[in-house]
This record gives sequence, structure tokens and C-alpha cells, in this order.
Amino acid sequence: MEKKAGWNLENSYTRLPGAFFTRQDPAPVDSPELIVLNDEMAGSLGLNAEELSAEILSGNDIPVGAEPIAQAYAGHQFGHFNMLGDGRAVLIGEQITPEGERFDIQLKGGGRTPYSRGGDGRAGLGPMLREYIISEAMHGLGIPTTRSLSVVTTGGTHLPGNRTEGCDSDSSGGQPPSRRYLSIRFKVWKCRGSEGTGGLCSGASLPARNERPEPFSAPAAGSH
Repeated sequence: MEKKAGWNLENSYTRLPGAFFTRQDPAPVDSPELIVLNDEMAGSLGLNAEELSAEILSGNDIPVGAEPIAQAYAGHQFGHFNMLGDGRAVLIGEQITPEGERFDIQLKGGGRTPYSRGGDGRAGLGPMLREYIISEAMHGLGIPTTRSLSVVTTGGTHLPGNRTEGCDSDSSGGQPPSRRYLSIRFKVWKCRGSEGTGGLCSGASLPARNERPEPFSAPAAGSH
């Protein structure tokens, strides 16, 4: 099944110090149903769309090679510096395409994580369908963006504020790593910068390694 589907996963983020992430499996769902699948994108990732079941795309079945994690970061919010993280998203891993490119595969609406501050960690079907449509429109216009691989309903309900609506999980393929990793690492640098250059250099190594093929050596402390 795994070979038929075409999964070829790694997770270079897990080579960072443990403070940058928490290992986190997606929360199981009762009755996953595939609503929309991006066949074109699946093919570009080296995946066989016919083998991508709702069980896999909802997070119930984890592909071989995946190392699911929730990412930690920090930033100023409401006038205060806060330790934050992915409260309803789980990074499954990096899909390595037949051309050797790396794309993050993230399950959005995959349930609560240690960084959740409230809610059920799910997402509404309407917002996820809007995200799917808008991201594909941006891609069609040539604007680099995170894209949606699929939208899957869970069979449960989602309570955003005082409204209840059908909830879903959205298995999303990331941007080319040179862009996605940089956007992630800026948040991570802010998170770990106060703990010294060790964490800072660890965070800096990944975008450099994925942007260029030659080996990367972290700069000595105080060299910049």
C-alpha cells in the first residue's frame, strides 16, 4: 500500500533539539470522508491519488516513514512575548519527490496538541474549503503559497466560539522548502534566541541545508 501510494517521507525538523517540537500523533477521527483531493498536486509530489484513502488523509493511518510532530515557536501577541506552537496542526513529514524536492505534509485540524490554548484542535469545513480554493487560485497566479492536498470530514462536530458546524481535517502540502523552512525558522529563532547560540545555529542549519547542496557549517558563536 505504501509503495503504491508513493510515500517517501523524512522529517529533518526532528533533528533539531527537542525544545523546538513535540512528538504528536494526530487525534483519530470516527468517520473520515474525502471531500476533495488535489490530483494534480498529488502527482507533482510523486503520490498516486488513487491510493490516497480518507483514513490516511485524515491522520487515522500514518504512512511509513512519517514522524508526526507539533512545532514550537514564539512571538509577541497582545503586547506580550508568548511561547506558542501549532495548536491544531501536525507536521507528518517531508515528502521527497522523484525530482528530489522536499515538501512539508501537514495535517491541519488534526486535534489538540500541547500548544493548544482552547478549542478542540479541529477546523470548520467551510474555512478549509475556502483555504483550498484560495490557495489554488494563488498558485494558478504564480504566487508561492502553501497548497491543500485534500479536505476530509471527520464525522464529528467542531465548536468555534458559540457556533457548531461540521469539522474537517486538511492534509496540506507545503511550499518549496527554501521558502517554507525560512518562514518557520524565523519564528523558531525568536523562540530559542534567548537560550544562546546553540539553539540559534541549530535553527539556522535547516534552511541553509535545504537551499543548497553543499554541506553547511554553523558559524562560531560571536562571529556575526
